[in-house]
Amino acid sequence: MLESRALNLTLDFCLRVGEMLLASGGGAADVTATMRTLSYHLGVRHPDIDVTFTSLSMTFQPSPEDPPLIQIRQVKQREIDYEDLTLVDHLVRDVLADRVDLMEARAKLARIVSSGHKQPRWAVTLGWGVMCAGVGLQLGGTPTVIAIAFVAAVCIDRAQVLMSRRRLPFFYQQVAGGAIATILGAGAAGLGLVGNPSLVVSANIIMLLAGIGFMGALQDALSGFYITGGARLTEAMLSTAGIIAGVSGGLTLAQMAGIQVHRLNPGAYGSVKAVSMMALGAAICAAAFAFASYAPRRIIAPIAVIAAAAMVISQTLSLSEAGSTWPTGLAAFFVGLVSYTVAGRMRVPPLVVVVSAVVPMLPGLSIYRGLSLLAEGQHATSQGLLAIITAASIAIAVSSGVILGEYVAQPVRREAQKLESRLAGPRLVGPLRVRTGRKARREQQRRTREPAAATERAAEPAASDRRQGSVGRDRAHGEPQPANSED
Repeated sequence: MLESRALNLTLDFCLRVGEMLLASGGGAADVTATMRTLSYHLGVRHPDIDVTFTSLSMTFQPSPEDPPLIQIRQVKQREIDYEDLTLVDHLVRDVLADRVDLMEARAKLARIVSSGHKQPRWAVTLGWGVMCAGVGLQLGGTPTVIAIAFVAAVCIDRAQVLMSRRRLPFFYQQVAGGAIATILGAGAAGLGLVGNPSLVVSANIIMLLAGIGFMGALQDALSGFYITGGARLTEAMLSTAGIIAGVSGGLTLAQMAGIQVHRLNPGAYGSVKAVSMMALGAAICAAAFAFASYAPRRIIAPIAVIAAAAMVISQTLSLSEAGSTWPTGLAAFFVGLVSYTVAGRMRVPPLVVVVSAVVPMLPGLSIYRGLSLLAEGQHATSQGLLAIITAASIAIAVSSGVILGEYVAQPVRREAQKLESRLAGPRLVGPLRVRTGRKARREQQRRTREPAAATERAAEPAASDRRQGSVGRDRAHGEPQPANSED
């Protein structure tokens, strides 16, 4: 049993790791399993772990006679930071492989939290601009539309950074982003630079949707963490409502200024050239999002390839008049199926690959169409509501398809490598192997026996030398030899 000081340090380390994973978008099931695996490996058996949307707690009672030890940490800040997420994931694996001890792991975690990024902030702003330019290309925009989408994304990012520094809630940041995109698109149309400003607005809506945790909410709900899933879903709905408010406000201002913002009708992309351009735009969008989210450079190119392949699958199936929801869901299933293997080879959490690769499939187009229809009046209200419902169904299809792909991919790889794991859900971050029950006890007994056996083997030569020295002294003094001695 650990002493009091070591026990406190272990619980604190597990909570800090869980906080980093949860703040970076990890699911509650992944965070709980990671904390439990770490605590067991460090000598804390079967603690009670509670993970909610805003806090984490661990409770451990060494024996019924002792008072329980309780530690709680609050999740104060949430941001998409895949560099820190990857470093924490590697640290967890190092601890489980006994490459670092507890004190060294705590020091490394402190350095991860306190150190900044090598990538300058202006480069991140340019990354968001390139992402929206890729979406503009994906939607079939002209070079002018792509350039205006790039400028609008840069303006949105700088405005959100300034609002964040003044601690304004995320809802108002989304309102400002939607309004900026719509006003810039309408202004460009008023100046005659673009004929269809809705392409600009749709491209920037996808940028605003990229940071919303639809996938984490659905993963928590499927894994049985209903409170956390409900909280994530509430946050996602509130953020989406902010986008809707900003875009509708911008459309109202455009109409007051006499600028006609046409409703975008994507139609059917029936040519190979159109599908190939959409795939190229999706690859640029996904790669730029990963870059802007501080993902490791080695994973950016694979993310681009996966996003392009998923877009080809989605659009090819859409040509068969299968609608938009099922093709998007099948493309997301492909992303979840291949991302686990790719992430393992590139040494990053699967969450980095999954979220980045599905960004081009987010329903920014359907949201914009629904808003523009609702703004036209009562005769188009039913069509606008139908477009909003379509957007919600696409978001659910993307999330559920990715998670189903992870469910299928992980057991297949586990059986192929002869691994045994008990999963609470699809593991998008954290160690895959979770030792519990009899196998965990056998592993712990093996680790306990190995040092003792090594100590015994080291002690045997010394004991033999002492026996030989004693026999030599007996012979030198002419004393009787032992009965079992060999002469």
